[in-house]
Amino acid sequence: MTVSAASVFVEAVKLAEDRSGDVVIRVYEASGARPRTTVRLDFAFEAAWLADLLERALGQGTGHAQETIELDLRPFEIATLRGSRRR
Repeated sequence: MTVSAASVFVEAVKLAEDRSGDVVIRVYEASGARPRTTVRLDFAFEAAWLADLLERALGQGTGHAQETIELDLRPFEIATLRGSRRR
């Protein structure tokens, strides 16, 4: 996995706590900038969506398989991405 902005760091990659098999990725912006960043995965999500720190969905997710996710992060923001892996 890679991120395109130098000030954005991957904090965690793990399975969801609810044992659904979903993958949770947590990234954060560390410099106080407002970068638009691309998260590139080594696998494709069937669907992906932003989640809160308790891994609950925030709004609608994407409806198609993808290996990149575009994010507009605010300064020092933590973003949690959750998705189901394409089978």
